[in-house]
Amino acid sequence: MRIASTPGRPRTAGLSSREAQIMALIAAGHSNGQIAAQLVLAEKTVKNHVNRIYAKLGVGSRPAAISCWAPVARAEAEAASELSLSAVLCAADS
Repeated sequence: MRIASTPGRPRTAGLSSREAQIMALIAAGHSNGQIAAQLVLAEKTVKNHVNRIYAKLGVGSRPAAISCWAPVARAEAEAASELSLSAVLCAADS
C-alpha cells in the first residue's frame, strides 16, 4: 500500500514528501548512512529513494541532483516566507 504525500505539502519537483525530505538531507551534505540513522530507515531503503530521486530529476549523481534541487528548495523557502508574511499582515489587520 502506498501512502500519499502529506496533506497540505505540495510535491516538490515531482518528488514525494519522503523523497523531498531525503533530497533536503542530501543537499545538506548527509551520507546515505546518516540519512538512514536520522530517519530510522534501513540504508538500502535510503538508497532506493535516492535512485528514484535521480530518475525523477533526470540525473545520475549526487552533485547533479543537488544542482537541480537548489532552485526548487530556494523557491519553496521563498513561498513559505511569503505565506508567513501574509499571516503576519493579516493578523496586524485584525
